[in-house]
Amino acid sequence: MKTTVSSFLLHIAFAGSVLGAEFSQSSIAGLAGLSFGNNFPNKFIVEVADPADNPSKRSLDGRTTHEQLYDFMRKRDLGFEVEREFDAPGLFVGSVVTLADAAKVMNIPGVKAIRPVKLIPAPQPVKKHIVTGVDDPEVPPDSESTHILTVSHNPLQPSYARYILIMDHGRIGFNRAWTNCMPKVSLGKESRLESLTQVIVIELYRNGYGLKLPYQGIDFTNPFLGGGFGPGFKVIGGFDFVGDDFKLRLAGTNTPQPDPDPLDQCNGHGTHVAGIIGADPGNPFNISGVAFKASINAYRIFGCTGVVGDDIIIEALLRGVSDGNDILTMSLGGSDGWTEGMSSVVSSRIAATGKIVTIAAGNDGAKGSWYTSGPGNAINAISVASLDNTVIPLQNATVHGVKHDPITYFATFPLPVNGTLPIFTTSNDTTIVDDACNPLPDDTPDLSSFVVIVKRGTCTFVQKLTNVAAKGGKVSLIYDNGSGFSAIDVGNFTATLIQEADGDFLVNEFASGAQVSLSFPQSGASFNFPDASGGLISSFTSYGPTNDFFFKPAIAAPGGNILSTFPVPLGTFAVLSGTSMATPFIAGVSALLFSVKGTTAQVGKGARSLFETTAQRVPSSHTDGDPLQTLTQQGSGLVDAFKAIHADVIVSPGELILNDTAHFKSLQTFTVKNAGTSAKSFKIGHIPAGTALTFQPGTIFPADGPVPLSANSASVKFSETSFTVHPGQTQEITAHFAPPTGLDPTTFPVFSGFIEIANAEESYQVSYLGSVGSLKDVQVVDDTDVFFGVNLPILTDSAGNFLLNATNFTFVGDDFPMVLLRLAFGTPKLLFDLVEPDIKLTTTLNKRGDGPHSSERTLFSFSSAAKSGTFSQVPTLGSLFEADFQPRNSDVDDGTGFNTLAISAPEFANGTTIPNGSYRILLRALKVTGDPTKEADFESWLSPVIGIDAP
Repeated sequence: MKTTVSSFLLHIAFAGSVLGAEFSQSSIAGLAGLSFGNNFPNKFIVEVADPADNPSKRSLDGRTTHEQLYDFMRKRDLGFEVEREFDAPGLFVGSVVTLADAAKVMNIPGVKAIRPVKLIPAPQPVKKHIVTGVDDPEVPPDSESTHILTVSHNPLQPSYARYILIMDHGRIGFNRAWTNCMPKVSLGKESRLESLTQVIVIELYRNGYGLKLPYQGIDFTNPFLGGGFGPGFKVIGGFDFVGDDFKLRLAGTNTPQPDPDPLDQCNGHGTHVAGIIGADPGNPFNISGVAFKASINAYRIFGCTGVVGDDIIIEALLRGVSDGNDILTMSLGGSDGWTEGMSSVVSSRIAATGKIVTIAAGNDGAKGSWYTSGPGNAINAISVASLDNTVIPLQNATVHGVKHDPITYFATFPLPVNGTLPIFTTSNDTTIVDDACNPLPDDTPDLSSFVVIVKRGTCTFVQKLTNVAAKGGKVSLIYDNGSGFSAIDVGNFTATLIQEADGDFLVNEFASGAQVSLSFPQSGASFNFPDASGGLISSFTSYGPTNDFFFKPAIAAPGGNILSTFPVPLGTFAVLSGTSMATPFIAGVSALLFSVKGTTAQVGKGARSLFETTAQRVPSSHTDGDPLQTLTQQGSGLVDAFKAIHADVIVSPGELILNDTAHFKSLQTFTVKNAGTSAKSFKIGHIPAGTALTFQPGTIFPADGPVPLSANSASVKFSETSFTVHPGQTQEITAHFAPPTGLDPTTFPVFSGFIEIANAEESYQVSYLGSVGSLKDVQVVDDTDVFFGVNLPILTDSAGNFLLNATNFTFVGDDFPMVLLRLAFGTPKLLFDLVEPDIKLTTTLNKRGDGPHSSERTLFSFSSAAKSGTFSQVPTLGSLFEADFQPRNSDVDDGTGFNTLAISAPEFANGTTIPNGSYRILLRALKVTGDPTKEADFESWLSPVIGIDAP
């Protein structure tokens, strides 16, 4: 069947609780051209068995495993085209093929898995600013502030902290003045810093907010990235897999134009990432990369605009390994929720060999828990969270006509407003909740010569500004309503946010008749506004854990307001924010680790645990008494570069996964090895973090970020509360956990914390994560009327009209049905089957009156139903669509809010024709941890009768 599905979120005016959300029905139409879960239609990655693993099945005629696959496909009369091949024994062997009947491929001998090609957009950072010079107010006040953040604040060494860290970034071998500052501290292997490890930068980006701006390659002509390309330069090599003009589209695409030159001068994201790793010191801004002696290979996978398939990600990863890189870092991804995506699997396999793989955790923190990013979900890779800087350079407006301090507005550059303008308020009521959400009154004057003051609330900022612009308004200030003083999306309008107290003052003065005006100085009005979240995990960092309960993210690094290199034509330097900026920081620290410890597989495999067990714990706020931030967002805390590299105590593992209540593992063990030269004595303690209340109470909807925290925590008993470990010896500790009590189980709390191993001079930690309640009880499919005003799932026509009764379809033109659905939680298996109209089946999701009967893992879009168990006893006529390991939907207007299955032709998934007649569509979604052979472990829904009356 020519079945295509799209993920698309309609406009939503969202404020506070999801229960007030509503999507526009009219925007459902026209989505049949996209594929479910951002899959590229009819394009698949086929993995075949490694010949070395099956010597008895090797061909005797010299054919490769790829050729054997193609021969089998030809014998089955499968029309196919081969786009690329992968041949990396031990990591991945397979092909990217285009074909219609994918169902028959799984039955071919030697085929291990077949997955659709995923589309990866190239979204923009959370913040982007091109630096104009050393006096640019956007430049952080301390260019080495991120380096200072990532060293432990040991009270025993108060005067050494800054010098320790900066030297750890490579300067100790080159600037002896720094050495004199810390006579008691030595790197021990200073000469190793002269020749750091080789780092691969695959230029990708996480799919967080869904904004489609380009990210690609590297501008190696930037003088602070070596100024050249090839042996002898900082950027020693790389590859461009696509070319400048590559734009992958679902409807029409151009052919990649690969070449060995990864130069990018049209976007800059990769250049910024590379600078965080290795920018040379001695530049006008006095910044340096974490490991500026590292050699870099750059692999470009995006053109100047457009998206890319994850097959190219895999190709770049395998090329990076074959080129001999020690570290692979990727600032990319998209909402996934599972560890099973193909690029996640390949990344994990690479990390398991001893390479260090660092991947962005994602910038979807506003969407709440259980929303991790792939391929950052790779089990063995290091998923990186972002930490906020302590200050934000902002601008001030001058107040005229009345006495008042300058008003801070959230912009890093002055608003382009000359002269002094009077103010006009769209409402004189400071308690209004929907100010300017509707067209302004007819008696509103021409606003073109005013600064318009508007209250935040209810509708989007762009909607307010559109209504202001309709009356001629050109400059606006939106004053906060208590939601938080931060950057806001104002589209192309000249506007920004001011604080609530300043807005209230302006409105009250205007209402009293005072002649108040504002001016916006174009220089000299910048100052460092204290960031209330400075030193905390960036609110945009995505929350874990994965749906299959893996510990993501793993570690945090500075990612907010990061100054780094940029393409020369685009400004040479820029300030960006995102987990994309934190990720290369960890790659740089990894390079330092290899430089000191050696590039062995043992060091690489132990890097994540080493970073986790030596990290700095991060609070949830700056308020005394508040709990530590949940480990579902901070991971094991902020990386401590110096401590990690010079630790002589090895704690393993760094993570303890307790699972949910139904699979709870209360007994856990870890070891403490003394790799030093003297005996060490430690005490064991428990430091809980905040328990994340991941769902809104009494609903099926995840809580939006910042996710609420509870101080109720787990309790832990240890086999030893103190011990001494001698040089070369290892102590094993058993921990017995009991989950927290007194929590609302409908919020599915996720508890976490640290086991501390400490003495008066040093401390280490083991992180843990568990959940109260059974994940099998979490409802997967949204069956409420919250988002569309009707109970979901629901059948629609191609125009998006809801269909509650039996409907005939001719499949001529746009006359075909669609299923509209939302996933409130991830599912390991989502199926759509065609069944008889009078099927006797009690479904779990149909409401009363909805119908006569209401009451090795792979990912593919064709039927592979279990052949045993109660699941196979449900009589079906054929598969329409299947997708495994699907993430949940969000409530944010960025393309992730709902899914539609468009049945655009009367065909099953394998291409065979559906005879004319009457049918129903059966939707089934497997619960997390459910048994795919048991029908009771699936949620189910039956559509109204559809009549197929094709000519």
